[in-house]
Amino acid sequence: MYDFEGNADDASARLPRPPLVLTALEAVRLAVELPSSVVLDTVIPRHEVGAGQPVLVLPGFYATDALTGRVRGHLRRQGYRAYSWGLERNLGLTDRIVDGLPARLDEVYERHQHPVSIVGWSFGGLLARWLAHERPDRVRQVVTMGSPWRSEGEVTRTTAMFEASAKKNGLSSRAREIVATLREPLPVPTTAIWSKSDGIVNWRACALDDEPGCENIAVPSSHVGLVSNPLALAALDDRLAQEPPHAQPFEWGRALRRYTLGARTSVWAGATA
Repeated sequence: MYDFEGNADDASARLPRPPLVLTALEAVRLAVELPSSVVLDTVIPRHEVGAGQPVLVLPGFYATDALTGRVRGHLRRQGYRAYSWGLERNLGLTDRIVDGLPARLDEVYERHQHPVSIVGWSFGGLLARWLAHERPDRVRQVVTMGSPWRSEGEVTRTTAMFEASAKKNGLSSRAREIVATLREPLPVPTTAIWSKSDGIVNWRACALDDEPGCENIAVPSSHVGLVSNPLALAALDDRLAQEPPHAQPFEWGRALRRYTLGARTSVWAGATA
């Protein structure tokens, strides 16, 4: 993301970028992950475990709603009301996004009159963290997917793109304050899904501290594929199906059973499978 701390040229102050070989393999891995999840969603029966629960999905930097279509389609098959962010391309912390994102959350909340789960991929996860600080009473939980929220991990394979976008599209005067806020502990339950073989960001920058209400889940995935990788989707299903503040610790056995067999009753009834 943005190099606010000036760490790009100071290796001692930041986590290293992922190896270039992993970056180069991102597209190849996505070509396996995406069709795999499509096939699994085709052959596995629908499970209406979401019971209409609202979920707002935020795309990564320079991505659009089209790139989160796979995860939203999967969630809808599970019975969730999955919403796109509707703000076109994610160009970073522009005034359009800073003003438009809270308004979008308010719109979804008011439609359901129920706190909204926010799923944020990559930079979208940082925005999800900020929203939880801005509207804690309207956010049910936050799930980030490959989101480098730590200051020592802000220099990634896409930092140069962030800087170029800021020059071209502008940067909100509130950007530094927003980044400082999103790095604070969250007031809602939070899950971080990340991959040690991520080719864009260092996974250590994505991991949460070991605190109450925080859950870390490692999956073998590319960075781009986190919103389509079957194991990442299974982990996401399990977390959304928990009922804060009484969520059970993550277990792969339960997550995979839920992914393939579904839950017995609605998550809004506090069910666990």
